[in-house]
Amino acid sequence: MSDSVSDYEFNHKHLLGLADYSKEDILYVLDQARSFREILDRPVPKVPTLRDKTIVNLFYENSTRTRLSFELAQKRMGADVVNFSSSNSSTKKGESLKDTIRNISSMKIDMVVVRHESPGVPHFLTQCVDAATLNAGDGAHEHPTQALLDMFTMQQIHQNLKGKKIAIIGDIAYSRVVRSNMIGLKKLGAEVVLCGPKTLMPPFVKEYGVEVSYDLEETLAWCDVAMALRIQLERQGNATELFPSLREYHERFGIKLEHLDKYPDFKIMHPGPINRGVEMESEVADSERAVILDQVTNGVAVRMAVLYLLSGGNRV
Repeated sequence: MSDSVSDYEFNHKHLLGLADYSKEDILYVLDQARSFREILDRPVPKVPTLRDKTIVNLFYENSTRTRLSFELAQKRMGADVVNFSSSNSSTKKGESLKDTIRNISSMKIDMVVVRHESPGVPHFLTQCVDAATLNAGDGAHEHPTQALLDMFTMQQIHQNLKGKKIAIIGDIAYSRVVRSNMIGLKKLGAEVVLCGPKTLMPPFVKEYGVEVSYDLEETLAWCDVAMALRIQLERQGNATELFPSLREYHERFGIKLEHLDKYPDFKIMHPGPINRGVEMESEVADSERAVILDQVTNGVAVRMAVLYLLSGGNRV
C-alpha cells in the first residue's frame, strides 16, 4: 500500500454499503485489517481499543458466521456487547423497528450492527439514532463487510487486485454479497465476470461494469479466483420456476473435482454457508485450492478494523 494511502484521513461514521466508499477508503480499511489479522495470531489476541464502548448487534434475520464474527471482533477489542434477536424481543408483540432502535438508543449505545430482510434499513437507522451504524446485510442490497473480507482474502493470494480476474458464480439475482463485491472489486481495478443461469442473472448487473457468462467451463478457464454463491432458496419463493432442480443446477454450474484438475490455477471462495453438492462438491470445498476457512478468520480481522475506524480510531 502506498504511503499516501497509509496516511489517508478516514472520515466515515457509518458503513452502510461500499457504494459510499472510495477506492482509497477501501484500501485503507484493508490496510488496517492486516494489522488486526496479526493481532489474531498472538497468544492473547486482544486489544483494548473499544473499551468503554457499547455495541448492539441487531439481527432481524438468521445468521451464524456474520453474527459470531462481529461479536468475536467486538469482544477481542474489549467492547460491551448486547445481542438482540427479533425472535425473542418485543417485535413479536408488534413493536416497530423505529421504536425498537429508539429504545435501544436511549440506553446510550455507541454503535449498532444491523441485519434485516428489507433493503435500506441501515440507512433508516442513521436517521433515528446518533450511533455509528454498520450494515451486516440488508435484503438483497449490500453486505459490505463480507465483500471487504473477500477482497482481503483475495489480496492474500494476489497482493494487487488490479487486472485480476474474479469470477462470481451462482445466484446473482438474490445475493447481497455479489452487489458489494461488484462495487468493491471494480473500484480496486479487478476484472469481474458473473456466471450463472439466465433466470438468476438480472439485467442491472452490467451497470456495474462487469461481464456476464452462462458457461462455467469458459469462466473457470479464465479466472484467477472463483467465488461460488449460495442458492438463496429462502428469497426465491418457488425456486423450480428459476431452474428445474438443484441437481441440474449442480451439473451445469457446480464446481467439481474434475475442474480442479482441468483448470489448475484458480482459487476457490465461498461466503457461506455452503450447500455441498449444489454450489460445489464436498471434495472441492475441502481441497487445498479452497480458501473458505481463511475467509472466516479474515472476517474477524476485517470487522475489527471497521469497528475501530468507525469508533474514531487512528492507525493501530
